[in-house]
Order: sequence, then structure tokens, then C-alpha cells
Amino acid sequence: MAKQSIAIIGGGSAALMFACEVDTSKYDVTIYERNQGLGRKFLVAGKGGFNLTHGSDIEEIKTKYIASTPILSSLDKFTNEDFIAWLKKEGIETYVGSSKRIFPVKPTKPIQVLKAFEDKLITNGVVINYNHTWQGFADEGLKFDTPEGEVIIKADKVVFALGGGSWSITGSDGSWLSHFDEKGVATTPLSPSNCGVEIKWKEKFAKQNEGLPLKGISISCGDLSKKGDVIITRKGLEGSAVYALSPAIRKELEEFGDAKLFIDLKPTTSVESMLRKMHSSKKKNSWSEHLIWQLKLSKPMFDLIKRSCDKEEFMDSHFLAKHIKNLPLKVIDLEEIDKAISTVGGIPLDAINDNFELKELPNHYVIGEMLDWDAPTGGYLLQGCMSMGNKLSKVI
Repeated sequence: MAKQSIAIIGGGSAALMFACEVDTSKYDVTIYERNQGLGRKFLVAGKGGFNLTHGSDIEEIKTKYIASTPILSSLDKFTNEDFIAWLKKEGIETYVGSSKRIFPVKPTKPIQVLKAFEDKLITNGVVINYNHTWQGFADEGLKFDTPEGEVIIKADKVVFALGGGSWSITGSDGSWLSHFDEKGVATTPLSPSNCGVEIKWKEKFAKQNEGLPLKGISISCGDLSKKGDVIITRKGLEGSAVYALSPAIRKELEEFGDAKLFIDLKPTTSVESMLRKMHSSKKKNSWSEHLIWQLKLSKPMFDLIKRSCDKEEFMDSHFLAKHIKNLPLKVIDLEEIDKAISTVGGIPLDAINDNFELKELPNHYVIGEMLDWDAPTGGYLLQGCMSMGNKLSKVI
């Protein structure tokens, strides 16, 4: 009996795991990749700190996702512990870093982790066609641009894993949305997530503090809060602490046109403790110098405090203590999509069944960042993609 064929469109993280684990004794598997190599976004992401997954309990990990059954059940089927064991089997040892993030043991580089996937693909006999850019549906098949011209590919089953809309330099540009729209498959516009925010700074503050960190703060929006560091940019704020608030910020922007952030510049110091320090005897230094010394304020912290209240408020210790613990900032927009770490939107989760199959297109499946789900950085995004790819390999 002849084997059926599977065409995988895209060569990112979800596609790699699926192709490594699908039963090639049952299927002839081919990856169609627009670039000259696999895992471009996987490699770029690794430059910023290559956390592969997170070390928390899987039930706690699942609370970090904004997703529904298909994705959450895939996390149960292929957990972070399963992924760590999978990597070890392929020769990639890992360790638990700060904040329970999981990294490859040094000096293992992202390219070496990617090679472990590629070696398994070769062992399994998966065919890889590079420089194949998907151009939509045609004649019950798939149309591609290639160096040799346009070609039409037909397969028994199709797995789409084309990524979201951020970091277009890696090929993840969201151009596939229009092809599904033309086919009558519902889509949602892509929006940035895990990204910086735009704040209308006073020009002098932005100029003097651009590139400087606010360290050890706590920042909140709506029901979400995060401790960590952020970097002041000319346009606003960047950094993991603000990235984690993307869902709440996006919601407020959509509902109200702007979003409110609240920063606690001294999360380990109470209002009462600050007041005691403020009221301690001054020597010959000014009020500003006294505050900087007693409260251990960095330059950007002090500048932010001073430029977010008027002179009378600045001289009022009771106002100032509360202000430092709950300093408000107005977000006017999220960072542009191409600079975001990830995106939301794409194929709605109600457009697929529990096995990632499109309800409107039998034998066509969607996994990875193409789907409308969200998760923070720190290994959660990659774990989600790996879990989806693994689950689909078992049920297709």
C-alpha cells in the first residue's frame, strides 16, 4: 500500500517538531521553506537569551497561556518535562537558569540545537525544499514561487506552520492571511505581543534617559503585574517586565484608545519606610539630593518622579511616597509589529478542531504562531509551538 503524502508549509519550531515526530513509515513528508535554511526565527530568538522552555509545573505553565483546548491539551500531551527529555535524547543537555527558565548547557549555541532537529529529519527521510514561497491555493493544490518558476504541489494532507507577523526578516511576515481569506477561512488581523510600548515622554526626559534601565521595579496594567527591569526608549519602554503585560495593554488600547501603566519604583520598600527615610535629618544637601540618597534612586528613576508631578507635589513627602509606589504612565500604542517578539491574531481557534484541523478545509492543519493565542516570553512561546507540533504528529 502506497504511503500518503504530507506537505508542511514553513520550517519554524512547530514544523520542526512535527516533522521530527510524525510517522514516516506511514507518510512521505516534505517541508516547503521560503528561506535557504530552516528555523530562521528560532535562531534569531536565540541571540537574546536562548530559553527553550520553563521549569514550572505544567499546570502553572498553562495559566500563562491565553488559548483554548487544542493548545492547552497539547501542553498536557507534551509537557516541558517531555520536551527536556526529548532534547536530551537528541544530545542537547539543559539546565535551569534564573526564574526557572530552561537553557541548553553552555557553550551549546542555537545553531547546534537546530542541527539536532535537522539531523533527525535526515534520519527520518524528511525531504526539504528550500526557496519555496507559498502563494496560495490553486487547483486543489498549493501554489509556490521557486527559483525555477511557479509550481503546483498536491498532497494528501497539508500542515501550515508559517509563523506570525513579527520579525519579517526571518520570513515571518503574515502574508499568508490573504490566501486563507480568499479560500473562505476566517482570519483575524495580526497584532504585536511581547513588545515595547509607546509613551509620549516629555522631550527632555526622553533625550536624557534614552537607553537607561529602570531596575528592580514592579509594573502593572489591569489585572496583570510583573517584576523586573525595563529600558527607557525615545518612544517609550522596552523589556521583559512590560512585554508580559501585552495582553492587558492591548485590551485597554482597544477599549479606551490608551492604556494605563502603574510603576512601583521601590516594590520592596513600603510607603511608611520611605516616609521615615524622607523625614530623616537632612544635612546641607538639597531636597532632591536627600531623596536620591535616602531612597537609593537611580538617575532615570529620579527624573521620572520629578517630571511626573508638579513642584508642590514633589515637595510633599506623603504624596511623593505614594507616587513612587504607584506612578502612572499613559501608553498610546504598542510597538510596531515587526519589532514585536510574537503576534496574536491569525487563524481563530474556533476555526480548527481539537486536532488542529481546519473545519472548512478537511486534511488541512494549522499549528504554531499562525493560530490566535498568546503567551509571555521565558520559554512559554517555544514550548507552545513544540507541544502543538508533537501533538499533531500523534493524531494526524
